[in-house]
Amino acid sequence: MGELAGRTALVTGGSRGIGRAVALRLAAEGALVAVHFGGNEAAAAETVALIGKAGGRAFPVRAAFGENGAVDRLFEGLTAGLADHGADGLDVLVNNAGIHSAASIGQLTEEEFARLLAVNVSAPVFVVQRALPLLREGGRIINIGSAATRIANPLQIGYTVSKAALAALAPSLANELGRRGITVNTVEPGVVLTDMTAAWTGVPEAVAGLESVTALGRIGEPGDVADVVGFLAGPRGRWVTGQTIDASGGTYLGPITGG
Repeated sequence: MGELAGRTALVTGGSRGIGRAVALRLAAEGALVAVHFGGNEAAAAETVALIGKAGGRAFPVRAAFGENGAVDRLFEGLTAGLADHGADGLDVLVNNAGIHSAASIGQLTEEEFARLLAVNVSAPVFVVQRALPLLREGGRIINIGSAATRIANPLQIGYTVSKAALAALAPSLANELGRRGITVNTVEPGVVLTDMTAAWTGVPEAVAGLESVTALGRIGEPGDVADVVGFLAGPRGRWVTGQTIDASGGTYLGPITGG
């Protein structure tokens, strides 16, 4: 029996990349996983199929964050899916869905910034709000932020601001929900090999540069982040709350010398 046997989980943006790895990890531990997706139904179906092939249980839920009524649609699909599988209530919420932006302060438009805030900040805030009545005692809320909040990169200013706002949720929520045994934490990955980063992780020179400033000497894999989430979601993470956990392999910790 896995550590999450009999538990339920919702992973937003769970159809690809880090979200898929998290969904697979939680399902492998026994959780029934709701795989949220925004538009790529085929990717979500593939994630659900991979979980089923490995002996787990999952179902897809569609809601396009940034659109009116998206959170309502998410929870309508979630409650229906849980009922179909003979379950109710929620034990683990992973707010992973997000969008990126590569714009300097001079390039960032109001429209782009508004969309970043809508998807990366407003959506998880109101997903948490709607999830609270469903979250059982001892539940887990895990937000996927970004190491960009401590790495000065002028070419992703809007994205960085949105992820910093997301990270600010954890301490206050943890304080409010702690008496119910619910933990709230933020996991901040660095560069991870996903379709979101493919534009630069496919360039050997860019990869070499990133590896040279990472203490562990490589770019992250989705599973690296999923394992951190799995720890926080399970019983061994019960005494960690209100924290921001860097999961970047030690990117930009300081001067790195060859060895």
